[in-house]
Amino acid sequence: MSSYRTLQWDDRTNTLVLLDQRFLPHRIQFVTCGDEQQTAEAIRNMTIRGAPAIGAAAAFGLALAAFRCTSSNPQEIRERIENAARQLASARPTAVNLQWALTRVLNKLATAEGNPEDLRKLILEEAIQIAEEDVQINKKIGLNALQILPEEINFIHHCNTGALATVDYGTALGIIRTAHEHGRKVFVFVDETRPRLQGAKLTAWELQQLGIPFKVIVDGASGFVMKRFRIDAVVVGCDRVAANGDTANKIGTYNLALAAKAHGVPFYVACPTSTIDLRITSGDQIPIEEREAEEITHLEGTPICPQGTAVFNPAFDVTPAELITAIITENGVCYPPFIHSLSGVVHPA
Repeated sequence: MSSYRTLQWDDRTNTLVLLDQRFLPHRIQFVTCGDEQQTAEAIRNMTIRGAPAIGAAAAFGLALAAFRCTSSNPQEIRERIENAARQLASARPTAVNLQWALTRVLNKLATAEGNPEDLRKLILEEAIQIAEEDVQINKKIGLNALQILPEEINFIHHCNTGALATVDYGTALGIIRTAHEHGRKVFVFVDETRPRLQGAKLTAWELQQLGIPFKVIVDGASGFVMKRFRIDAVVVGCDRVAANGDTANKIGTYNLALAAKAHGVPFYVACPTSTIDLRITSGDQIPIEEREAEEITHLEGTPICPQGTAVFNPAFDVTPAELITAIITENGVCYPPFIHSLSGVVHPA
């Protein structure tokens, strides 16, 4: 796999450098964010995407706010950071990692003392810690999945959940990567993932880099693929998991879970515990982001629908817990009833 990282702090300029995923797989291009507004826009326009990645980016966005505030008054720096947190939180509402990372940094700030330079250093250190922890969490998820995977395994994977969707390594794609790196015989059917084609563009690119065999399929082909071929597991990521196990993920995940249930295929969710939201009891309470009509009516800038076509474009759907075989976290594998098992991994004894 290439050494490209989704995001990187530049110590020389105190800026955040992002791999611009809108141009992959055909062009490697980076974007530099100099303040919290630019970071929020990069999250909103999907320069960077994936729940763990945007959480880390938001934390660095608060560091940018601290460094761009030139005041010598610590209270003014705190106010700038709090305002930045509100702006960043509104960039994309479904992924709970965004608010989780912001809250973690703000809680650190609330108990901190010192001069402005001390505060800037503390916030940056916390953002770096969040980023580094993400890599280790992803690797633990992959290792925990090994115990439930056969030696030879055909996957179906939805959207992109690899190194590009995280700080590095990946969640659901990290499970596939771990299986491959531990000598399992792996093959992946990759959903193209309309409307932005994260599967066809990003997941296919990552699997190619990793040397893992795969084929891209259209989203509507998953049921036929399960009927025609031996599929051992569907593995997906998540953007928010409710206390009962209902899981918000990229639009099309619910359909895929229904197809898996109909064909008796295990359906696994790869989930950092930071994505579990025990404050909400079910998926009915998860806010679902709706995006621009042009994502559906246009393809690579070219119109494909009649002019004036009305569009409903939810970015996510919610898969009911009863369709999920297991939720794999860095602290262990959770099985139904999730209302008990999820709280155990979020608050381990």
